[in-house]
Amino acid sequence: MSSIDRSKLDAYMPDLIALRHDIHAHPETAFEEVRTSALVAEKLKEWGIEVHEGIGRTGVVGVLKGSRPGQRRIGLRADIDALHIFERNAFDYASTVEGKMHACGHDGHTTMLLGAARYLAQDPDFAGTVHFIFQPAEESAGGAPAMMKDGLFDRFPCDAVYGLHTEPGRPVGEIASRIGPALAGSMSFHVTFKGTAGHGGAAPHLADDCTIPVAHFILGLQSIVGRKVAAIDAAVISIGHISGGSKGSPNVMPAEMLVSGTARYFRDDVQQIILRGLRDQAELFAKASNCSVDIQINDGTPPLVNHPEAFESALAAAEKTFGKDKVERERPLSTGGEDFAYFANTVPGTYMWMGGGVGPDGLVHDVHTDRFDFNDASIPYGVSYWVNLVHTELRSDETPTQDGEVA
Repeated sequence: MSSIDRSKLDAYMPDLIALRHDIHAHPETAFEEVRTSALVAEKLKEWGIEVHEGIGRTGVVGVLKGSRPGQRRIGLRADIDALHIFERNAFDYASTVEGKMHACGHDGHTTMLLGAARYLAQDPDFAGTVHFIFQPAEESAGGAPAMMKDGLFDRFPCDAVYGLHTEPGRPVGEIASRIGPALAGSMSFHVTFKGTAGHGGAAPHLADDCTIPVAHFILGLQSIVGRKVAAIDAAVISIGHISGGSKGSPNVMPAEMLVSGTARYFRDDVQQIILRGLRDQAELFAKASNCSVDIQINDGTPPLVNHPEAFESALAAAEKTFGKDKVERERPLSTGGEDFAYFANTVPGTYMWMGGGVGPDGLVHDVHTDRFDFNDASIPYGVSYWVNLVHTELRSDETPTQDGEVA
């Protein structure tokens, strides 16, 4: 049962939907969210919330203190950036920026947190402080570290931090999460094999052919998970890019080839196994072919691990908002990555996935696709969840003001 007064929320739901559509129509990618950040700051100020801008370059933090005394402080986080995708939707609020679109629901995440901020500013009946964290550059895995580098948790201390994401395909009115590991850690690798060029037809014996170690390396990578990682530990290694030579000169053996890929894991020791195996195999196969190799590792995000106490608070708020039978407590592990993990590694945190249902055409369009659109029907659920979480964490009056679940 929700403790939120739906009549108050219903009064400005049209405003929230219009706001979401406006953000969707004007997508901005990593660290370029100037318009979006300004819009967020403008709304927060309009509702009398203390605003801090320029945190992590384009991040915004709103600070709201409850009307009752309390020392506990929590952070609620929404991501604000878009993706480099050409939108194929034809509705009137489709992207106006060619090659960019809100294809992961961040327009909806931002709107729901703004809706909660507005509701709580009108009725701050809680004990403690809420930090509304609007984070840039989630998709590039750089926004959370950038905000922390700018002193996010030093300037705005939090005893717990929470995130919320839409999940297309899960019915609207349902929510899910799991205690402990929830999302994988990620990293990318770029391995360059260097030999000597040669005539592949007339004189291959005069060259140090770097295509041979590349072939062995790509196949050998698959043995790392199969033979070095314990069967009970999940891990993935995939190749996403191979380049070298020229299509127009297939008889010329390239002097250099690049292999790039990604790895996912749930435990730090598994990451080290992958790193050692990757380096050992690259160096071994390069040496066997009289080639050299350059290995570049780019860290992505650490594993996202939901903290037990924060999870229980999130679960209580979810059950109050959605009803116990609509809350999945053991969502399957996902090898997706999320830089909210940086926050949750610093402050006890928990991340939830809220049902996004289907698109207007009755089909499920997954995130990061050119037909995805955040489902406006889920906005009141998200706002209610955030408000109920504040009431749960900051010991607000939990007496329902209106019976019934969020509709």
